Amino acid sequence: TSFTVSSKVYFGWRGKANKPNQTGLSRKHVVEACNEALQRLQVDYLDLFFCHRPDKKTPIEETVWAMNLLLQQGKILYWGTSEWSGVEIMEAHRVAEKYRLVGPVMEQPQYNLFERSKVEVEYKEIYKNVGLGTTIWSPLAAGLLSGKYNEGVPKGSRFALEGFDWLRDRWMLDDRIKKVKKLSDLAAKLGTSTAALSIAWCIKNPDVTTAILGATKKQQLTDNLKALEVVNLLTPDVMEKIEGIMKTKPTAPEY
Repeated sequence: TSFTVSSKVYFGWRGKANKPNQTGLSRKHVVEACNEALQRLQVDYLDLFFCHRPDKKTPIEETVWAMNLLLQQGKILYWGTSEWSGVEIMEAHRVAEKYRLVGPVMEQPQYNLFERSKVEVEYKEIYKNVGLGTTIWSPLAAGLLSGKYNEGVPKGSRFALEGFDWLRDRWMLDDRIKKVKKLSDLAAKLGTSTAALSIAWCIKNPDVTTAILGATKKQQLTDNLKALEVVNLLTPDVMEKIEGIMKTKPTAPEY
């Protein structure tokens, strides 16, 4: 059996008492977070180590040096970013090239049929120039693209949980629900679920390396994994129909 272990660093877990040393991407926190992850996971090294958010208070140069230190110690094999801008990723590469260090090789952005700009436009030149693997999160837009909210908020669903009002208010907009309903109709015609179709659409993008699935039940996971088969149904005609329904294709710079 082969598996890949990843962890991430930014938000500390000790609460406010020990901050600022227990949050962000300073050398101290990056190194300590890695050592603690190794202890918790009971492994000798991490295959992937993500900077979970950009840290506006720490120079990117310091973070690159810290990650390179962990690489040299054999504690991580590759490092990357999450929710970084294209400019910040390229600044990390500039620093790495200047000092002959190892730059970031993967990014963890949000990507789904509603959130497309970063993956499809902002990172486009990065794929071509230095290379970038992507581990996309929220392919179902917090569950909205599963179709389960088409007729309201079901009891026990994420949007029904206490403290998740902000998430519900962000995603459950009338125009979005209307689009998902039409997408559900298309999925039914293809003989699949809205969730499998939405995930298949994400992983069909050649710039998407892998997708994170947030299933809470075995049946959800089984259904989501059907996306691997649904990809074959995404002909140019079907892709055009999806675009016609969603109308979310981001505009690329003219020059």
